[in-house]
Parts: sequence; structure tokens; C-alpha cells
Amino acid sequence: MKIIIHGGFFSESTTDKETKIAKQEALLRIVKDSHAYLETHSALETVVYAVSLLEDDALFNAGIGSQIQSDGKIRMSASLMNGETEKFSGVINIEEVKNPIQVAAILLHVDDRVLSGEGATDFARKNGFEKFSTEIPQRKAEYEAKVKSNGQGTVGCVAFDKDGKIAAATSTGGKGFEIVGRVSDSATVAGNYANSFCGVSLTGVGEDIVSNATATKIVTRVTDGFTLEKAFEKTFEELKPYDGFAGAIAIDYKGNVFHQDSHPSMVFASFDGEKEEVFG
Repeated sequence: MKIIIHGGFFSESTTDKETKIAKQEALLRIVKDSHAYLETHSALETVVYAVSLLEDDALFNAGIGSQIQSDGKIRMSASLMNGETEKFSGVINIEEVKNPIQVAAILLHVDDRVLSGEGATDFARKNGFEKFSTEIPQRKAEYEAKVKSNGQGTVGCVAFDKDGKIAAATSTGGKGFEIVGRVSDSATVAGNYANSFCGVSLTGVGEDIVSNATATKIVTRVTDGFTLEKAFEKTFEELKPYDGFAGAIAIDYKGNVFHQDSHPSMVFASFDGEKEEVFG
């Protein structure tokens, strides 16, 4: 059983020691808590659990603490993929929901598995998700001052359970001040993808990740016989022509864990019950 999570790209982690330590401690706490959960739950259940914890922590740009868009509203996106069934679900630009990943989890079991905007929000309300403001004072101040954060904030998780099943989940509060209607990679198969061979979650500039189809390429290459490391190497090489900004975490069917970023500043943590790793 193994699990790896990421907390996006955070430029302030390299300059603000207090923030850096807080994020490292939060990631380590969440990854260990989620691994304990994994001991009695499936990979699919665990990635929803882990990403929910990340959404609930205002240190990260997903759920509580999400960025504010150009019209002053917060719209979030999240997706989930079951590696065993190869089913994908997601919400795009959902509003006033505490945990978008949990809405995606319900959508995994209905025919229309990806919903956007008003439809996603209405679906959440009809399924018991109460209206909840995810705005925090820091984001409001940034918006009012029109100060755009340099960090690319997304959270994600990939889990490998005791039965060898893989699942991936990703959630984001957006890049901040984006045009209303902008779609990130987080609720697409470019940013979140899994099958029985591999699971991947991305963070970075959504447009670059979609252009590269990053998560799908890595998983497909592992499925076709590439090692996880070689799949990453080739896929990230293909980001270079346009200086693509991306970071990814992954676990393959052998239980190998891997991570890579094109501009080193991704924050992540992994745990297998014994060995822990945290960076950021």
C-alpha cells in the first residue's frame, strides 16, 4: 500500500520559511492520515479522502482557500478516476461547495459523469451539499489589490491499495483572476488519469498540461511497457518546446512511486507505511 499527494506549486515556499514549514507539516500529516485510511479502504475511497483533507486546509489552493476569478467569484474544479474500471468523473467551475472532489465521487456512479458551472452546482445541492463559501481573507485581499499569486495551486493524490488497485484524484481553486469560463486541466484526463497500470495527478499551468495531454501520455506509456521513470522522461521532454510548466505524481502497478516537475517547486509527500518523503 502506497500513497503520494501534492499541494501544487508554491513560489512562496522558497522565500517564506514559516509557510514552507507549515505546508510540509500539513502534507506529512495528511499523507500519513490517508495511508492509515488506505489500510481499511480502497484506493478509490482513499484518494477522495486525501483530497478532501487537502481541500479543507487553507494552505492549499483547492476547496477552502481557492483563488478568486476576475469577476470576484470562486469557481473550483475536481476530478476522480478509478483505475480498475477506467471510469472518470469531474466537476468544472462549481461554486460554493466545500469539497468538490466529493461531488465528483458521486458523479462516478451516474451516466453524466462530468458536469460544469451551474449544472455542477445544482447537482451538488440536490445531493445534499450545502452552500459553503470557500473564500478566505488572504484571497480576498489578493483580489482587491489585484495581486496575482505566482504559485500554481492544485492538490492531488494517487493511491495503490492492498489489492493492487490504483486511483487518482485532483482538485483546484484555479489560477486566480482568470477569465470567467476558463477550464483548467484538473477536471480533464490531461491532469488526472488512471488505469490498472498507472495513476497520475498533475499541477501547474493548465493550458500547458492540456496541450501536452500529460497524465494520459504517462499512463499510456506505462501501459505500453515503459518504466514509470522513462514515461515521465519522454512526456516532460515534450513540454520543453513551449516551456511547459507542470509537475506530476504517480504510482504504477508494481507499486513504484515517482514524481517530477519542469520548474522545481512542486510540494508533495509520500508514505508507504514506513518510509516518508516530503518536499516543497
